[in-house]
Amino acid sequence: MTRSPPLRELPPSYTPPPRTAAPQILAGSLKAPLWLRAYFQGLLFSLGCGIQRHCGKVLFLGLLAFGALALGLRMAIIETNLEQLWVEVGSRVSQELHYTKEKLGEEAAYTSQMLIQTARQEGENILTPEALGLHLQAALTASKVQVSLYGKSWDLNKICYKSGVPLIENGMIERMIEKLFPCVILTPLDCFWEGAKLQGGSAYLPGRPDIQWTNLDPEQLLEELGPFASLEGFRELLDKAQVGQAYVGRPCLHPDDLHCPPSAPNHHSRQAPNVAHELSRGCHGFSHKFMHWQEELLLGGMARDPQGQLLRAEALQSTFLLMSPRQLYEHFRGDYQTHDIGWSEEQASTVLQAWQRRFVQLAQEALPENASQQIHAFTSTTLDDILHAFSEVSAARVVGGYLLMLAYACVTMLRWDCAQSQGAVGLAGVLLVALAVASGLGLCALLGITFNAATTQVLPFLALGIGVDDVFLLAHAFTEALPGTPLQVPTVSWQERMGECLQRTGTNVVLTSINNVAAFLMAALVPIPALRAFSLQAAIVVGCTFVAVMLVFPAILSLDLRRRHCQRLDVLCCFSSPCSARVIQILPQELGDGTVPVGVAHLTATVQAFTHCEASSQHVVTILPPQAHLVPPPSDPLGSELFSPGGSTRDLLGQEGETRQKAACKSLPCARWNLAHFARYQFAPLLLQSHAKAIVLVLFGALLGLSLYGATLVQDGLALTDVVPRGTKEHAFLSAQLRYFSLYEVALVTQGGFDYAHSQRALFDLHQRFSSLKAVLPPPATQAPRTWLHYYRNWLQGIQAAFDQDWASGRITRHSYRNGSEDGALAYKLLIQTGDAQEPLDFSQVGRGLEGSGSTGAAGLLGPGLQPSLPLQLTTRKLVDREGLIPPELFYMGLTVWVSSDPLGLAASQANFYPPPPEWLHDKYDTTGENLRIPPAQPLEFAQFPFLLRGLQKTADFVEAIEGARAACAEAGQAGVHAYPSGSPFLFWEQYLGLRRCFLLAVCILLVCTFLVCALLLLNPWTAGLIGFLTTQGSRNLRAARALEHTFAPVTDGAISTLLGLLMLAGSHFDFIVRYFFAALTVLTLLGLLHGLVLLPVLLSILGPPPEVIQMYKESPEVLSPPAPQGGGLRWGASPSLPQSFARVTTSMTVAIHPPPLPGAYVHPASDEPPWSPAATSSGNLSSRGPGPATG
Repeated sequence: MTRSPPLRELPPSYTPPPRTAAPQILAGSLKAPLWLRAYFQGLLFSLGCGIQRHCGKVLFLGLLAFGALALGLRMAIIETNLEQLWVEVGSRVSQELHYTKEKLGEEAAYTSQMLIQTARQEGENILTPEALGLHLQAALTASKVQVSLYGKSWDLNKICYKSGVPLIENGMIERMIEKLFPCVILTPLDCFWEGAKLQGGSAYLPGRPDIQWTNLDPEQLLEELGPFASLEGFRELLDKAQVGQAYVGRPCLHPDDLHCPPSAPNHHSRQAPNVAHELSRGCHGFSHKFMHWQEELLLGGMARDPQGQLLRAEALQSTFLLMSPRQLYEHFRGDYQTHDIGWSEEQASTVLQAWQRRFVQLAQEALPENASQQIHAFTSTTLDDILHAFSEVSAARVVGGYLLMLAYACVTMLRWDCAQSQGAVGLAGVLLVALAVASGLGLCALLGITFNAATTQVLPFLALGIGVDDVFLLAHAFTEALPGTPLQVPTVSWQERMGECLQRTGTNVVLTSINNVAAFLMAALVPIPALRAFSLQAAIVVGCTFVAVMLVFPAILSLDLRRRHCQRLDVLCCFSSPCSARVIQILPQELGDGTVPVGVAHLTATVQAFTHCEASSQHVVTILPPQAHLVPPPSDPLGSELFSPGGSTRDLLGQEGETRQKAACKSLPCARWNLAHFARYQFAPLLLQSHAKAIVLVLFGALLGLSLYGATLVQDGLALTDVVPRGTKEHAFLSAQLRYFSLYEVALVTQGGFDYAHSQRALFDLHQRFSSLKAVLPPPATQAPRTWLHYYRNWLQGIQAAFDQDWASGRITRHSYRNGSEDGALAYKLLIQTGDAQEPLDFSQVGRGLEGSGSTGAAGLLGPGLQPSLPLQLTTRKLVDREGLIPPELFYMGLTVWVSSDPLGLAASQANFYPPPPEWLHDKYDTTGENLRIPPAQPLEFAQFPFLLRGLQKTADFVEAIEGARAACAEAGQAGVHAYPSGSPFLFWEQYLGLRRCFLLAVCILLVCTFLVCALLLLNPWTAGLIGFLTTQGSRNLRAARALEHTFAPVTDGAISTLLGLLMLAGSHFDFIVRYFFAALTVLTLLGLLHGLVLLPVLLSILGPPPEVIQMYKESPEVLSPPAPQGGGLRWGASPSLPQSFARVTTSMTVAIHPPPLPGAYVHPASDEPPWSPAATSSGNLSSRGPGPATG
């Protein structure tokens, strides 16, 4: 084999061969895809040229438009309501929630303020008098909170929720009861006399000390007031509620207290009570019948002996109930205390919020820092305050993150060569992306998309990383091919630089942006409003960033081109470059004798190929320029040096791309080192060794197996502690609550559309099915179910028993019912009702003078002429039949009587009837016949059964409970009862029933759309996935090394820029941002980096497809065409002059030259590609294995 002479310089008069002599690749009949791409690249070329011609105008108008959109941020609304963030609009839960609010109003019946006490030493028993004493200290401090607003003082007794205040006709007694009636406070202190200290009400009677719950014995008080007022009805009410002696009959937690009443069981013994024994069955409020607080509501971390007796607990909980803003407004509307302040519902809400904030502050400061116990306080207002405060944009973090990216962009894009340096372009690009992000968020605000913590904490940094990728790609591509270099198509003038840049790289930017926007839009399919809003905002922000990069940033590059043309310094553009007078030879050297240079093994270079598509032709022609930039490196273990304009959509910064003849300036050795140098000389030779490949495959196989196993362990769910800022008092409370008190109040709501009176059996069955669910906390065995239907039926049975007793004893006779009891008289009035609007009372069998007389007195009604039919009706008709059902004709009239006569039972049932039954006052001494008529309640459209769910720790537990509740409601629907469950578990966990299905659907649609778009614009699926590998020539190892050398730097820089954007997320106070955004995206970025730079090169070196283009070195401009290949394959041939109708598309092609290897050179294993032939070299024949891929 003959050695060729050494490489010599080209003369100054060297000109490239004309385009008409360029070789051609016929791409078969794939006309439509290439024509589409050619047309699209032509549009990009025109766009770039237009922007360059009017760069100043484009820059000004672009900044003006984006600045105007950024002003929309002033209209941004940050949503912190968890209900609005989590419940999908139009979903089943949303419709049910809307129905509830339509019937009951926007507010709940009450709001809860909670205190949780735990020991500082984990696991310590808290059931001791000392620990209860500290709990009393904190609760008492919280109960004494007062706030001054609107010139009034507001304490707990004024704003607390009071359950079932009775209506008393005696004005003095009514006012006293209103002041004394206790607030609803669920606390373990109610097992002791000290629970009375939390009740702040008091009343005054002449000759007595102030009456408070700490010294109030209701039985003794009624005896003292008996001679002065008729309180028989009130006495019966207290007896039914089983009030007894209230708090003064309970043991004292500290019997040495001077105010411990003598009636306390341990007053005389002075022995401390057994706390565990007293709390073992729960506690009661002032009413033993209707106010029973179960153990699970008061104690956490309980431990029992084998017999089930309570031994120890690790946490205590007290709950203070306050009125809702609407209730507080209605309560004081028209009151003398608020008549002078223009009382409104907004003022009521302000009062409650101020009290709640003060409640949390004082409760947490109640115990000294060295106490053995710690208090966690919580209110809904402070939670909203915390979410709102931490959902605001952190100016310090945003500025810090963007300054970090500015420094990275500036330092990375600075060059030793002043003409190549782009530090100012990097700074301007990052600032432009920042403006685009602000304008995108402003557009979201103008469109009415509410912001949330994910928007303010994540999106600014995520969008920055996405936008900067494309900025670096365009900047690198713009400076890579300078006018006059052999890599540049000679017909591209200085005025077309921007058009040529967009023509080559615009497709990549468009594909990247389309994929990103599509990904975010597909994520909007997930039925969670917070995630949907974030996805839509991200799609809009990415779209704005894309517009800024494609329209405004080219104008910045064009201005920088003028700076370089004027030989000005980078960044400090007012000063001339010190290297402006220095000349560096950058043209390739001429081959003196037309032979292949010696000393070059497997040299490659990247050239620009132009695809021409004629409308009348059935073929597409790709033209390869004949020149190649050949540089002999002194030592090259892989024998390749790639100079490519960067065809990867992940390109940020490419390598310098040129090794110049150092005639005048010689760079420092450290300046020549870069990531491409590392990939070529160190990384690729090590990675592509046989044993290294085996290790990589084994490790990634193990990683794949581990990942698949981990995928089976993935659980749905987002803990409430994740959406509350870490380190706050609310986060500490929620953590303790989740650990010790996993109880949730829920309700089974029955709607309208069916007859309650005739569906009682179905309602009882529904309650039974719901009660049998695993997660439902059963009531104590000694207590009846806490539902309005049970309370209503039991009350009717109670007054029926009183009537039967009065009838048997003769206190109620055919002549009179006034001697009977209050309950017996009520039963009498109900028994004579007919349920007929025309004839409400059964007078048909009554004596003369009774027909139709609405004003006949009761004495006349039961006069001597009474017929036997009425006593027969009274004694045979029952208010509740043997099956436990209420007669349908009496159902709604009995409901009116029960609601008016048993307020404590109604309040305990939490029925929340809509429409509310009418008020009706019973007076057995009223002798008018009008008092006998009971107005029936309207047909019910809303009622509810309360339940408690327990043991719900994981999302699977919630999903199981929700599915069981939905199944129970579905069965009831078959019986004609319309019902649905309501409560926080159904608001925040219902979405998980179909979350995985929505997620998989979104991912599948996204993958299909991305593949189709890439395959359409990039000609074929292989090219869409392996463009860098397919367009190089040589063995698989060599081509994998070349692809790795070409992509190592941009992929690494892309990962670094992404990680820089994610770095700011690590400082978020929200665990869900750190865990699900920072950690997840960081791991994905690192895994993608490893797959792209380690696994993929190894797989390509083993299983990669053959190359699609091969070009052998030629000297003569004339191209000799070999015979056409068989089977209609592609051919090389001379091309006549191209018609004017041809469209031009730039294509990145890697052209390889294969001279014989030098002695001692790095020798690759034999490949299946055709060997190099000197004859082919000298003749300049060209061959190809496939179509020339079109890349941008």
